[in-house]
Amino acid sequence: MKIICIGRNYVKHIEELQNERPDEPVVFLKPDSAVLLKQHPFVIPAFSDDIHHEVELLVRINKVGKYIEPKFAANYYDEIGLGIDFTARDLQAQLKAKGLPWEKAKAFDGSAVIGSFLSKKDFKSTESINFELKSNGITVQKGNSSHMLWKIDELIAHVSHYFTLKIGDILFTGTPEGVAKVKPNDILEGYIEEKKLFRIQVK
Repeated sequence: MKIICIGRNYVKHIEELQNERPDEPVVFLKPDSAVLLKQHPFVIPAFSDDIHHEVELLVRINKVGKYIEPKFAANYYDEIGLGIDFTARDLQAQLKAKGLPWEKAKAFDGSAVIGSFLSKKDFKSTESINFELKSNGITVQKGNSSHMLWKIDELIAHVSHYFTLKIGDILFTGTPEGVAKVKPNDILEGYIEEKKLFRIQVK
């Protein structure tokens, strides 16, 4: 299983981190060891003092595909989920300043929360899905897929030009504004259209 992640896909998130708006999707990978095991807490790693939550809509690939055209991309998934791309923001800043890859800051053990999935048929359109993250009962991130710079089908088409998509691969589609530092004992809960899809404790 590959975890394929998209960065800088929401304008307000780009602005809050003072990044440049990209001309095409920013793509990076997480290994399967990054997946936070079910029923396990997220443990803040010793190498960072600034781990940020980034809630994202997820897509699980259901058939093998390569060089997929956007008009056919919808045939390659039938479920939408929710997760968190945990990011060591301090380490990421150091790596970016040196022009180095982000993997240490983005792909460490437990950095990928993969919650439950809902049938694509549950939504009128994948281009207008509401989702949010609550920290200790307070909404800290809120987004809608209509605000993506590149919509889900466009992302699948783009990524498939570089990586063969296989059954079970997970696509993280980018995070809206509101990313922030997590602290020990935080409870993070993710929702799509008011349905809770994960609950994570931070330690």
